[in-house]
Amino acid sequence: MKIQIRILLYAILFFLYLTSTSLLLSLGERLKTDPYITLGCGFAVLNIIYSFLGLKWKPVLNVVCSIVIAALSLYLAVQFANLHLLTKYDPYLVKTAIFTNGILSILFWEIVYQVKIRKT
Repeated sequence: MKIQIRILLYAILFFLYLTSTSLLLSLGERLKTDPYITLGCGFAVLNIIYSFLGLKWKPVLNVVCSIVIAALSLYLAVQFANLHLLTKYDPYLVKTAIFTNGILSILFWEIVYQVKIRKT
């Protein structure tokens, strides 16, 4: 896959992460579930859609990578927000966690893509 196409897909994925976060949180409030579980499952679904439409690998590899990337990026985003590095710009650290989650997800997808390309 060309680099221009990957950058376009990553930009769309980042935009989807930013826009779907509030929708997923409101869905979690209606379902009365833990927000981290709701966000993790929602981001895993976004990742699964991305992997099937964009990457077109084997189905098992798509699902496993999507779930692992969603869980790992959400966990690391929360840990990064807990460092309180950007409290001057984001007092509640919500935007920090959302942006970190999107950036880490894209970074992990690129790592998985590069590993897959090198193996084949």
